Amino acid sequence: MKLFNKKDTLSLAALISANLIPFIGIFLFDWDVRYIVLLYWFENLIVAFYNILKMALLKTDQSAEHVGKLFLIPFFCIHYGGFCAVHGFFLMHFFKIGTGANPFDNMGDWWGPLIFIKLLLSVVARIWASRPPEMIWAVLGLAISHGISFAENYILGGEYRKSSLKKLMHQPYQRIIVMHLAILLGGILVMELNSPLPLLIILIGLKIALDLHLHRKSHKSITPETKQEEHGGMKAES
Repeated sequence: MKLFNKKDTLSLAALISANLIPFIGIFLFDWDVRYIVLLYWFENLIVAFYNILKMALLKTDQSAEHVGKLFLIPFFCIHYGGFCAVHGFFLMHFFKIGTGANPFDNMGDWWGPLIFIKLLLSVVARIWASRPPEMIWAVLGLAISHGISFAENYILGGEYRKSSLKKLMHQPYQRIIVMHLAILLGGILVMELNSPLPLLIILIGLKIALDLHLHRKSHKSITPETKQEEHGGMKAES
């Protein structure tokens, strides 16, 4: 089974390059496991941003999906945002990241489900204030990598014509669960052993391998028949 595919060679190269940036942080700026885990948490927000664009730009001839966008995009923002907020809050306390007020303070200022957006903004602000200054380049590298993949695969590769709202809704959750279970377990091991350099390198290598696997899985060929089957599944479920 081929690892590289002619259609997305650029995005794969960008993905690997962006994932190598943490090595600079380790060797030049003495990053420990907390900052590596922190960087990968920020990547979840980058993934969410491009997923919202994918949902908005999805081409469909079905009026139900146009209406579905009006509901599912805000729902995704609130649900995935809350998911990331709780995940970030857990990382802050487990890895002792962040300073300042408790993100759960003053939650009553926002109405209903919007409290999850408020919580996410509070967690982001607290974590971002505690990041090493040079981490901004690593975050930008990951944002550019995902942007190249979005342009090459979703726009130029025509995935916007072949995907579905159901597929796009599920993809980020699959990534965050698989990726961060592995990173969290690896991070705990590294932390317990006082962040030895070899294990930090292995942790980054594991992340790159998982990224490549998930990249190939999410960008595998989608035929019109496959999309029609997904629509049929959605109708059957309703």
